Amino acid sequence: MPKYMWKVSYTKAGARGVAEKGASSRRDAVKQAIESVGGTLEAAYFAFGDADVYVIGDLPDHASAAAISLAANTSEGLTAQTIVLMTPEEFDAATEKEVTFRPPGS
Repeated sequence: MPKYMWKVSYTKAGARGVAEKGASSRRDAVKQAIESVGGTLEAAYFAFGDADVYVIGDLPDHASAAAISLAANTSEGLTAQTIVLMTPEEFDAATEKEVTFRPPGS
C-alpha cells in the first residue's frame, strides 16, 4: 500500500479545538478518517516549527489520499500538505527506468 505523510498546520480555530479536546482526540479523528478510506495510521506526532503535526499512514491509492487532503483542507481548522513517501527499493526502481526528457531551452 502506498505510504503518505501529511504536514499539518492548524488555524487559530484548529488550535483552539486541540486545546479544548486534546491531542489524543485529534489523533483518533485522523485515524478514523484514514480508516474510512481503507487505510491505516502508522504515526501521528505533534511538533514545533513550521508544522504543528506530522501524520504517516498507508492508503490504498492516490485517490484516497486526495480525498483525505480535500476533507482536511476544506475544513476551517487546518491546512495539510500531502507527501508521497517511497521506500529505498521503490526509489531504486525509479533510478533503473530510462526516461526520454528534453530540458527547457535545448
